[in-house]
Amino acid sequence: MVPIPSYGIKFHLRNKLPQAICGHNKKPFARAISVAESGMPEIKIVTEVAGRVCALPVEVGADIGDGDDVAFVEAMKMEIPVASTVAGKIKSILVKLDDLVAEGQAIAIVET
Repeated sequence: MVPIPSYGIKFHLRNKLPQAICGHNKKPFARAISVAESGMPEIKIVTEVAGRVCALPVEVGADIGDGDDVAFVEAMKMEIPVASTVAGKIKSILVKLDDLVAEGQAIAIVET
């Protein structure tokens, strides 16, 4: 019987873990900050998966909190929430129901 080299297994597990369960995945991917002419910073909420927009539980002008769901994207027969990264007021929603979105596409703009 040939022994399995331990370095191959560690290498495989270390590099093949899904990003969703890695602790260092708290990068500012879901926010792009710009400052409007009113002086209030605007945060773009982006999706982390590609799919179809199946629900928009918020409307323009609504107040949202940090972590509130802005949209739901259907990917691989699952509804994945797109959460707000900041508390603020929805300035605009950039997608409609049944729109196809790409990974990293902006869904909404929030004024803080």
